[in-house]
Amino acid sequence: MRAADEVVEFLARQIPAPVLAGFHPSEGTRRRVWELVSKEKDAGLTPDERSELDDYERLEHLLILTRAEARKQSGRG
Repeated sequence: MRAADEVVEFLARQIPAPVLAGFHPSEGTRRRVWELVSKEKDAGLTPDERSELDDYERLEHLLILTRAEARKQSGRG
C-alpha cells in the first residue's frame, strides 16, 4: 500500500462522511487561490507562490480522494 493511500483510508475512517462532504475552503482561501491562478496566467509566480499553489492542489486532491474513500467505506460508491 502506498503511503498516500494509507493516509486517505485513515482520514476517511476518522472523519465522518457528512463532515468531509460539507467541508469547503474559506472564502479567503478561495480568493487567494484564484489570485495565484490569475497571476500565474498573467505574470508568472514567484517560487514561494508556486509552492503555495502546488500545496493547495495537493491538498485538494487529497480531499477528493478522502471523500471518495469515505463513500466507498460506507458502501455508497
